[in-house]
Amino acid sequence: MKGTQSIGQAIMDFLRENQLEQPLLERKVVTLWAELMGPTVAGLTRSVDVQNGVLKVKLSSSALRQQLFECRFELVKKFNEAVGATVIRDVRLS
Repeated sequence: MKGTQSIGQAIMDFLRENQLEQPLLERKVVTLWAELMGPTVAGLTRSVDVQNGVLKVKLSSSALRQQLFECRFELVKKFNEAVGATVIRDVRLS
């Protein structure tokens, strides 16, 4: 059948055309934080948000903040790979 596409592809096309894909992927990054970072980091995390391609994370541990700061470029890569798109450009930790 020529001109047909899967329902998944149709939904993605709709989201892209209506500029909803980026916000959806940003929400996915937020929901993946605990899963990708593990229970210890998740337990020390106060909040996670994404705004304009910046992953903003508030932590209750200054030692953890320093450790994550040192590997922030790896975090960008890890989360972008997890969602299958370039969603995160930078990480800000506080």
